[in-house]
Amino acid sequence: MCSIAGWVDYRNDLYNNDRTLEKMLETMSNRGPDAQGIYKSREACLLHKRLIVVDPENGKQPMEYRQGDINYILSYNGELYNTEEIRNELIGLGYCFRGHSDTEVLLCSFVEWKEKCLEKLNGIFAFAVWNDRDKRLFFARDRIGVKPLFYYKYNEAIIFASEIKTLLANSIVKPILDRNGLNEIFLLGPSRTQGNGIYKNIEEVKPGEYRWFDKDGITKGTYWSLVAKPHTDNMEQSIENVRQLVCDSIERQLVSDVPLCCFLSGGLDSSIISMVAAKRYKALGKEPLTTYSVDYEGNEKFFKKNSFQPDSDNEYINIMSEFIGSKHKKYIVQNKDLAEALYNAVCARDVPGMVDIDSSLLLFCREIKKDFTVALSGECADEIFGGYPWYHNEEILFEDTFPWSKSLDLRKSILKDGVLAPDADEYVRNRYESTCNETSKLEGESKLESRMREMFNLNFYWFMQTLLDRKDRMSMYSGLEVRVPFCDYRLVEYAYNLPWQIKSGGGREKWILREAMKDLLPEKVVWRKKSPYPKTFDPEYFNIVKNEVNRMIKDKDSFIGNILNKDMIKKLEDNPEIIATPWYGQLMRTPQVFAYLWQIDMWMKKYNVVVE
Repeated sequence: MCSIAGWVDYRNDLYNNDRTLEKMLETMSNRGPDAQGIYKSREACLLHKRLIVVDPENGKQPMEYRQGDINYILSYNGELYNTEEIRNELIGLGYCFRGHSDTEVLLCSFVEWKEKCLEKLNGIFAFAVWNDRDKRLFFARDRIGVKPLFYYKYNEAIIFASEIKTLLANSIVKPILDRNGLNEIFLLGPSRTQGNGIYKNIEEVKPGEYRWFDKDGITKGTYWSLVAKPHTDNMEQSIENVRQLVCDSIERQLVSDVPLCCFLSGGLDSSIISMVAAKRYKALGKEPLTTYSVDYEGNEKFFKKNSFQPDSDNEYINIMSEFIGSKHKKYIVQNKDLAEALYNAVCARDVPGMVDIDSSLLLFCREIKKDFTVALSGECADEIFGGYPWYHNEEILFEDTFPWSKSLDLRKSILKDGVLAPDADEYVRNRYESTCNETSKLEGESKLESRMREMFNLNFYWFMQTLLDRKDRMSMYSGLEVRVPFCDYRLVEYAYNLPWQIKSGGGREKWILREAMKDLLPEKVVWRKKSPYPKTFDPEYFNIVKNEVNRMIKDKDSFIGNILNKDMIKKLEDNPEIIATPWYGQLMRTPQVFAYLWQIDMWMKKYNVVVE
């Protein structure tokens, strides 16, 4: 895994911009601590920072390939999981390879098939290719959106990067927050509209999209989206296909030239991945798999069961670790460290995020990085197999709004009147409706099947993207590559077209996944009720973030402190349990709301954000 960036300008000579390029490279160091490279010409510069995972010698970037009078230059972040299939096809077409890196295979794929190469790739990626003869730039992002890619267009020029901080390191790009940005932060955050970079005029390449850029401007293209197709497999065939797709995806993602481990929470998803990985390691005669879990200081004493988090993970982790014979390590997050890491979590995301859900993951990844460079994690099974409560409670399912953030009342009540535009509610409404309206359906589907497709789309393009962004930013900020096998596009496509009756079985969340794996896992783990990523229940953490919010309110230089409704903040402070449903998802309650406000303050000061 790596970090990429580039700059193309048809009006100005870029060759002598070393100082700016070095600033941009410096912001990429966390994502690529092992090596770096720069390609420069008059019109174009490509930057690369590398985290070495496969073929240290022959995977150096930016990588060049000459065909006739054209020199193609590639900067690439990601991992391909069907490298050998594509390599063999290219060898059959006459291509030769120096090493075994996927970088070389990707570049030759683009040379041979141009944007059509995207249809052949199975992996997580963001990459850019410069054609030095035609003076044309191409850049693209993986189907699911695991790897980030942003850009800023001005005049006859464009700047692109894996992360927004790299764009902002170029003085041409300004950290401006307009009315739409305020709506994103306060009414949708920590989620955000796909394609929207929060900052004014910073755009994002959406999952499954690509761009061409030349003197005539920018051309957008879509090479993949969720498409409704008839499902012709019966129940037994569906279960077998899910099992085969899941296991194949996991096994493909175990390829690495550096140490690899697995996250293990004792939940269904991470248990499946750890089981398949441990079994594969044993078959290859490797050392036992190492697994990791995270918990919090004080949770043994303060953990409270609720409908979202019915039990703690420890019992199930022990069952699974013993079952697969893994070497298990548990990391305990201290409350003070959790709060302090909120700042680095903002630096990792470049915007306010999922607060302690982010900062704990950042600390967790930093701990894992001491011994490993690659890890596998269970994100996205809930979105594609119906794991969340809002898939199963019909009252929530058919509510005409985002299910993880049903009401804007709390969000608006913590701000003074007039902070948000009068049409702020409409801004959110439009985004919800456009996602539903863009959902691919089959003619004649029942009301339930139609809504389930909308729910899949909403979760895929909103909730899941927030979690993927979190996983990528926190892990890569720590120099750790985390792979997500449930994001294999083949599995996503299959799950999208599974009828709800097959997917949910007797109404149980992720029923088909449980059924597909029930012979491979301990029964207690297979049928464990879903429990989300753990959070802290210790009141010490709430006291820390509460004090910071009070400090902000007294700080005349704090933008966020000056726009808060002090009466509502006091009300939440005195009675944190009054939030009936979480601010976002299943985990963001009053302590996390206060931490989110604190993160906004950190972010605006760190990035010198100007509100327009």
